[in-house]
Amino acid sequence: MMRDIYLKPGKEESLKRFHPWVFSGAIARMEGRPREGELVAVRSSEGVFLAKGHFQIGSIAVRVLSFEEAEAVDGAFWERKLRLSHDMRRAIGLAGLPGNDTYRLVHGEGDNLPGLVIDVYGHTAVMQAHSVGMHLERMHIVEALLKVMEGEVTSVYYKSETTLPFKAGLQPEDGFLVGGTQDNVAMEYGLKFHIDWLKGQKTGFFIDQRENRSLLERYAKGRGVLNMFCYTGGFSVYALRGGARLVHSVDSSSKAVDLTVENVALNFPDDARHAAFAEDAFKYLDRMGGDYDLIVLDPPAFAKHRDALHNALQGYRKLNAKAFEKIRPGGILFTFSCSQAVTKEQFRTSVFTAAALAERRVRILHQLTQPADHPVNIYHPEGEYLKGLVLYVE
Repeated sequence: MMRDIYLKPGKEESLKRFHPWVFSGAIARMEGRPREGELVAVRSSEGVFLAKGHFQIGSIAVRVLSFEEAEAVDGAFWERKLRLSHDMRRAIGLAGLPGNDTYRLVHGEGDNLPGLVIDVYGHTAVMQAHSVGMHLERMHIVEALLKVMEGEVTSVYYKSETTLPFKAGLQPEDGFLVGGTQDNVAMEYGLKFHIDWLKGQKTGFFIDQRENRSLLERYAKGRGVLNMFCYTGGFSVYALRGGARLVHSVDSSSKAVDLTVENVALNFPDDARHAAFAEDAFKYLDRMGGDYDLIVLDPPAFAKHRDALHNALQGYRKLNAKAFEKIRPGGILFTFSCSQAVTKEQFRTSVFTAAALAERRVRILHQLTQPADHPVNIYHPEGEYLKGLVLYVE
């Protein structure tokens, strides 16, 4: 029997518009004391059923799984939801695409499964829980996943040690829930990459930049390319395939630089066009010469919450201004923000201010976002986190 949570008068409107979150400030009272991760029913102040979802202590108190009172959250539910996600990836040509076995199968709210991320790398799926409820359901989700994937996935690695709330006292351990493999090479659009799901960021690779990497390949021919914040070297490998005359990869992490070198060697062994440097981004930009006419700025999230927004916008402005100062005339700048707290308008204003400070004439070639396997739920616009601009610098 599910416990009921009652909202304050007027707080049901967002749920009527199918927004998948209930904030703690909207709650008037609860039946008893729900445990973290428990499935609860959300009701209006008059007692009308609105939704059901996982309860969690924090500002987001309920992550909605269903708006249907009669829909049970059981094995059939997980299988149905995962099948819908997989069908969509097949429909857009990612799942089952020759030369590409790397894609996001479940993107949280974008796939109506808030708190859950599943990325597919070859025959391995990497699963990440961002809510206690998804953590508690992990084995049911794995069981459904194997049914849906029908042999396409044979191993499932669980990577949630850093994504679950530490106050919940869950003590999750990363590791294989099913199967196990040493083969960590996956393919993206015909290029091979080592996926570090053991110690790497996110699930081991930034799948969300796939289409933007492919776009960069089209502009790379004959250019000197700087891939700043290179992480696993994705943009660098695409630039090399695109015919760049030189590619330099920079990251403050020596481990990231090592992984970039491995990925370049996997695709272009002994290619003298590539060099990698473990160095602070701003220091490198200060000392670099005018070798580059294509620069990629893909920093980690400068603002993980709204309290850091002011400093983040200053950081984007400073970083882009330095790139505008140094890029050669006729150069192209790919610049990104993955901070959910930063809006498209705020990011664009920071970049435009940077261009003005550097006194460069700049034109927008492309406005970029996350790819189709990272969908944005139309009722949850907050899910659009990746912002990018491709700029021509006169």
